[in-house]
Amino acid sequence: MTDTSLIVSHLAIHPVKSLKKISVDQAAIDAMGFVNDRRWLVVEPDGKFMTQRQYPKMALISAVPDAHGLTLSAPGMSDLIIKDPEQQAEVSEKQVVVWKDELQALDAGDAASQWLSECLGLPCGLVKFSKQVHRQVDLRFANEGDRTGFADGFPFLLTTEASLQELNSRLDTPVTMDRFRPNIVVQGTEAYAEDHWQRIKIGEVVFRVAKPCSRCVMTTVDPATGVKTGKDPLMTLSGYRRTEMGVIFGQDLIHESEGIIRVGDSVEVID
Repeated sequence: MTDTSLIVSHLAIHPVKSLKKISVDQAAIDAMGFVNDRRWLVVEPDGKFMTQRQYPKMALISAVPDAHGLTLSAPGMSDLIIKDPEQQAEVSEKQVVVWKDELQALDAGDAASQWLSECLGLPCGLVKFSKQVHRQVDLRFANEGDRTGFADGFPFLLTTEASLQELNSRLDTPVTMDRFRPNIVVQGTEAYAEDHWQRIKIGEVVFRVAKPCSRCVMTTVDPATGVKTGKDPLMTLSGYRRTEMGVIFGQDLIHESEGIIRVGDSVEVID
């Protein structure tokens, strides 16, 4: 069905998993999702991935990508330029763990480790996703060959403005969409209309709606302060959005082709 009222109102990438988002006017899609989205990862010394779930201060760190690597910034810290390990003559690999997946990643070096360790107050390091690695999306919801980078499990997360507005109507203190860290935000829907979509088209790119996104304690971190603010919005969501897949808000997507999508693009619900 075509509804010209549905448009993309916001796009975002998160170059380093669980660090600050970057809003963009357009985003290119490659085999793993948006280019520069969750291609870098902060890890504990043993390689276990780190997120705002345990380390909410990560919300205050920004990572801006360029053709040669990343620039890290945070309050009270001098900026640090990180060279892309894939562009170095010698590359060190490090085994990392993201949920149940064990992956070989590329170590971003001692300077990045020292900077992040000082910023967060505990030993940690930075790695980049290796182009030689194929991280298969969960085959219960995906096809063989569907892949992603360091995202929790899927290349894209879509939310809608109407769903956030409906949630905020139930909260004593409204929250911003940044609590949910979507890649794609759509306006012009009814609240939770996205629950019923199976395939959509944005620009020239078709996406399959893989599954609802189950939410966690990370939604309780205020992205502006890097501090957990209490039990909401998760507690309120759990009162009316609990399913067999957990407390849901938004939909995980898998793309069927590469391309570019833009803020202002129409969203066509195919089925």
